[in-house]
Amino acid sequence: MFGLTRRVVFRVTRQRPQLCRQFASQAINQMLMLQQMDICADQPSRGLIIGVYADEEDKNDAGILTHAGWRYNVQKTNGRLIEVLRMSGPMPKRGEARLLFAIEPERVPYYSVVAVVGLGKECLGYNPYEVLDEQKEAIRRSVAKACQILAELDTDRIEVENCGHAESAAEGAALGIWAYQEMRDPKTRISVPSIDLYAVKDEICDIEGWRIGLQKAAAQNLTRQLQEMPSNLLTPTAFAQNVVEVLCKSGVNVEVKVEGWAESQSMHAFLAVGKASCEPPIFLELSYYGTCAEERPIVLVGQGITFDAGGLCLKKRKELYHMRGDMTGAAVVVATCRAVAGLRLPVNIRGLIPLCENVVGCNSFRPGDMVKSMNGKTIEVQCTDHEDVLVLADALLYGQNFCPKCIIDIGTCSGYMRQALDEAACGVFTNSEILWQQIKHASMHTGDRVWRFPLWNYYSKAVRAGGRSDVQNYGIGRGGRPCKAAAFLREFVPCGQWMHIDATNVMITNGIDFEYLRRGMAGRPTRTLIEFIAQTICKDTAPKMGK
Repeated sequence: MFGLTRRVVFRVTRQRPQLCRQFASQAINQMLMLQQMDICADQPSRGLIIGVYADEEDKNDAGILTHAGWRYNVQKTNGRLIEVLRMSGPMPKRGEARLLFAIEPERVPYYSVVAVVGLGKECLGYNPYEVLDEQKEAIRRSVAKACQILAELDTDRIEVENCGHAESAAEGAALGIWAYQEMRDPKTRISVPSIDLYAVKDEICDIEGWRIGLQKAAAQNLTRQLQEMPSNLLTPTAFAQNVVEVLCKSGVNVEVKVEGWAESQSMHAFLAVGKASCEPPIFLELSYYGTCAEERPIVLVGQGITFDAGGLCLKKRKELYHMRGDMTGAAVVVATCRAVAGLRLPVNIRGLIPLCENVVGCNSFRPGDMVKSMNGKTIEVQCTDHEDVLVLADALLYGQNFCPKCIIDIGTCSGYMRQALDEAACGVFTNSEILWQQIKHASMHTGDRVWRFPLWNYYSKAVRAGGRSDVQNYGIGRGGRPCKAAAFLREFVPCGQWMHIDATNVMITNGIDFEYLRRGMAGRPTRTLIEFIAQTICKDTAPKMGK
């Protein structure tokens, strides 16, 4: 084209110099525009995430790409991807990602950037000492890290290969890109790319596993969203309105019961906590029927204190900042019900959520007060800052009306859980070995681990020691606060299988220990509870040892 233009310009030059200059400038501008269009017009901002296996302790390990990664390397890059990856240094470790730009030979590559994530050794699996499936956790950590890096580059769409387990890859991707930014200016918000499963023609892909992973991650993100909402916006009434909007679309029935109903049920322990606030207490009852109505349900009880100032026993300033998340148990129950409905699990669920605020007011309940629970037991209030067990006690008693298979309550009952476990695991207290094994196996799969604490008579005696009442909400003695809280709740579970999950220590995260969770509210243990419910309808839930 340039040669033709030059000949035309030469002929015209002899006749009309001015016309020559005009024609030449038009031709040159047209050529430059065409060249620019070839390079940068309509460039799609797509990213691809593939995995590589390598020994993290051996810096000279050449690495082995996953099946999908090797196929992309051969068919799309003619082997260039693995060559550039090996030249760039040691293979990425678990929780790390390495970006390779314009790796495809085409002038306009389909994927503008490819992120290669470290998956550790190829033989990773269930580790009985860590009580964790290390392969699945490595996939979550690495995929989440890659998604966060690609999101910082304003990538519009990210395709993720399954890395050996599509469900874990989906969880890592969806959890990693989520951020609470409803209160931020839209111009300054973090970009959230769309995520999809990378699939190749004529190759089987685990789309069902990917869908299940997205459902679980969406449930945990819903928990995080409710936890992060400021307490002046998420009052008990606003919480109930949000639950109705979220769950009624999913096929879960929601009944909103007001203060008068709680009084008619003699829920005096629950009402005593919320009477200081101008926000009226509310009791939510959620119902999901996935099988025949005669099937006994699993009852989930979630502590719903939308803000906990400690009452007259006021908390310290540093503790108050995060107390908007004291309704973690309620948020977990709501998100679990939505996920169970979305996955259409053949199980019946009944969710019970007592909602109130524990603040300072002229009508606050006081240390030394006596309140009666639904079963007539007298409770002595030794400390108003330990109101969590009072709220849960009446809900546990009410749950007995449904003749449940088991009752599981989730709350944030003791800050001492952080000294015991930090962010590693939730604390579990149960009177059933079957429930413990099921929740342990579920947590092994999800990476959101649990650890069992004792439920001995030693702690029951400590909360019954007061001569003035049947039980005390604090008990005697100096330590063992989480165990005493569980022992207190045990007094209100007269029979049947029961499990108490204390999520105080996993309510917030530092954004470092788990790459798929940004700093802030963590939304735990939502995925573990969903997996637990799914495993209750399966026969074989025992973990399998890796080769």
